[in-house]
Amino acid sequence: MKPRKAVLNILLVGMSAAFGLLLCEAGSRLLLDPADYLAVELVEDQILGKALPPGARGYDEWGFRNRRVPSTADIVAIGDSHTFGNTAKRDESWPYVLGLLTGKSVYNLAMGGYGPNQYYHLFNTRALRLRPQVIICGLYMGDDFDNAFRITYGLPYWSFLRTLPLDTVDADIWEVPDKSSWHNGIRVWLSSHSVIYQIAFHASLVGRLNGRVQIENASRLYDSATSLTLRDRNIAEAFVPRGPLRGLDQEKESVREGLRITLKLLSEMNEISLQRNIRFIVVVIPTKEMVFSGYLEHASNLKLADVIQKLILSERIARDKIFTFFRESNIRYIDVLPALQGAVGGDIYARSSRDMHPSKNGYKVIAEVVADFLQKEEVKHHSGMHTVPGTSVSRQVHGHDL
Repeated sequence: MKPRKAVLNILLVGMSAAFGLLLCEAGSRLLLDPADYLAVELVEDQILGKALPPGARGYDEWGFRNRRVPSTADIVAIGDSHTFGNTAKRDESWPYVLGLLTGKSVYNLAMGGYGPNQYYHLFNTRALRLRPQVIICGLYMGDDFDNAFRITYGLPYWSFLRTLPLDTVDADIWEVPDKSSWHNGIRVWLSSHSVIYQIAFHASLVGRLNGRVQIENASRLYDSATSLTLRDRNIAEAFVPRGPLRGLDQEKESVREGLRITLKLLSEMNEISLQRNIRFIVVVIPTKEMVFSGYLEHASNLKLADVIQKLILSERIARDKIFTFFRESNIRYIDVLPALQGAVGGDIYARSSRDMHPSKNGYKVIAEVVADFLQKEEVKHHSGMHTVPGTSVSRQVHGHDL
């Protein structure tokens, strides 16, 4: 074969492959929800810190992960990435599954990186407009207190919440994609522009196998990660405990201040809800380390064991503080920790060595716990039972077995 003809054949094959990929990409965008696969770069916002840009594909008119903005909703869920449903499709997030389980209309008002300040703002400007019967706030223990501190002391809008004489704090709590090398830059670009790329490398069997390999070798591959493998319990998980510890360390003034701000904002949301005859409920979502604490606390030879032990202790202290506050303030709450701990052998977290969000299985567990709580409240309401603060019945309503 002559060189020129060989070059033309190679070009023809390359062009055919590129055209085929373009057709697959176009077809996948027609059949699949882009919001389930494509990363979106957030834009600056003076109140929220960052928000979704207008017109992002797969999101509603308000910029949230719903098919549309309804005129009303039975339930509104507010939260961060754990309520948004990171690592899962929209229809696998716990608010969506909650709607299927209860038969209620549920609007998901969550965004990755948000915290108590954003919850409070969206509660007042969006959630109340939907005239819901129930507003559920997903409180993630891993970083919500740190978020509250940084947004309050980093954005001028929230200065009315400040009590400490501190210099301005960096309010940018969103992780910046690593573009330090050309191949990382290409990966970041593809994750925002190619559904086919995301399916091939993350949502396929290849992606799952790659994730398992990374999990089992996390201790060796990453300085900030460790892994726990117990094959007889069907447990193979990675952990990155330093991040959650920064957000929970009770020795840090910023964390304690963030906790104070968080409880103040939750209390105000509860009071406003009471005035409008809306049930306000806080769903307390634990860190992954707390879910696996029964195993991690007995693995003293694990890499980063000291960090993990401090994290678990800090989270227990924070849990005691917020549960005591909720009971004293008559705030309904649901603790999903026991249910997640009971499902640890069921792949309830993302198959990743770096992403510590639940998988669709974990979100389903959360949805089931919330649905069960709401169903029991409905039964009590229809049977004429009225809960009185301080009674044993009110303790059951709070979702915590005391």
